[in-house]
Amino acid sequence: MPPDSKTFEHRDRGSSTAGIVRHDRRPAMGGTTAITVVGGPSDLADLCFARLAEIEQAWSRFLDTSDVWRLNWAQGRPVRVRPDTVRLVTELIRAWAVTGGAFDPTTLPQLIAAGYAASCTDPTRRTTLPDTATWPGAVSEIDIAGLEVRLPRGTTLDPGGLGKGLAADMLTEFALDHGAEGVLAEIGGDLVVAGTPPDGDAWTVGIDDPFTPGTLVTVVRLTAGAVATSSRLVRVWTGSKGRAHHLIDPATGISARTSTVTATVVAGNGARAEALTKLAFTGEPDRLVRRAPHLSAAALVLTADRQQHRSVNWNEFE
Repeated sequence: MPPDSKTFEHRDRGSSTAGIVRHDRRPAMGGTTAITVVGGPSDLADLCFARLAEIEQAWSRFLDTSDVWRLNWAQGRPVRVRPDTVRLVTELIRAWAVTGGAFDPTTLPQLIAAGYAASCTDPTRRTTLPDTATWPGAVSEIDIAGLEVRLPRGTTLDPGGLGKGLAADMLTEFALDHGAEGVLAEIGGDLVVAGTPPDGDAWTVGIDDPFTPGTLVTVVRLTAGAVATSSRLVRVWTGSKGRAHHLIDPATGISARTSTVTATVVAGNGARAEALTKLAFTGEPDRLVRRAPHLSAAALVLTADRQQHRSVNWNEFE
């Protein structure tokens, strides 16, 4: 599996199983999405993937019909968007505030300039921006009024990893609302669990070792919440200025140059977990490790020297 992915496992409870456990894995949101549902209607996984397709249609920066594309081309005008997109923009602003700007949703012009304009899964799908697009954007000036969102002229948004974490949050909510007893949703390395796990005890999540494919660094156990991993080893390309990756340092506007290789966060929801991983790619890796417990999260950072840096509360999940 790729370096920023997770594996999940469960122990069958045999005759004591309250509901049938169903697993499904399909391409979605520029990668692979895995869904596990405990109980619920037989077509619930299909319904979840249909829901995810709706979300992707609204948020993809590669689709000129999406809300995100329309916002980025609105030139300062308000745009009426779907409720899902209002939630997305709200979470992007919140993540920027909580991380003190370490998570910056306005780096899209820098990503494109570095060479990441085309979709990784379909190179024919490309992001374009108006000539007025600039970085850094004015996150604090984004205005939300009901279903209307206005980005300041020049500011553009990229849902990025947070969009995947939030989508996983929304899929777990959807599955529970539609009769699931328990659900696991993993989208591109961001995993969210809720409800009754297959083994009746906890959801077991393996964290992949980026240095030794096929092995795990550790295993965490969750009754509810999220695990998100960000890695500078995926979405890597050679641009006009050399080797680049998708994690832009908001202090420099270029791919983060850091000893951090991967950062994993356990938090209450996928959007927050994903946002907090970015703290490990700005400044020293221990910035995330130190702050995580104060942000209702736990963190594990792996650095290029193969050292593991764990927050003081990480062992609560092992």
